[in-house]
Amino acid sequence: PSAARPATEETQRIAEEVKAQLEEKEGKTFDVFTAVEFKTQLVAGTNYFIKVHVGNDEFMHLRVFKSLPHENEQLSLHSYQGSKTKHDDLAYF
Repeated sequence: PSAARPATEETQRIAEEVKAQLEEKEGKTFDVFTAVEFKTQLVAGTNYFIKVHVGNDEFMHLRVFKSLPHENEQLSLHSYQGSKTKHDDLAYF
């Protein structure tokens, strides 16, 4: 993956687009959902690794797959890691 860099408006939009998928998997809703930083990895599309602040001192790491434009598919929450802190490195998973 690329080096970690601060989240952008696009990163926030991507996180928000998969928020419902994460809430369904976790069985709860998140009042706070702020992308903090991200990495990208080019595959047959793009993997986004996004660190998201979900309230208090809690963070989650999301792995979101964005297909190639011609495939015209929805963003997909591939996997995620919970119980993260602000200082945890955003690593490949």
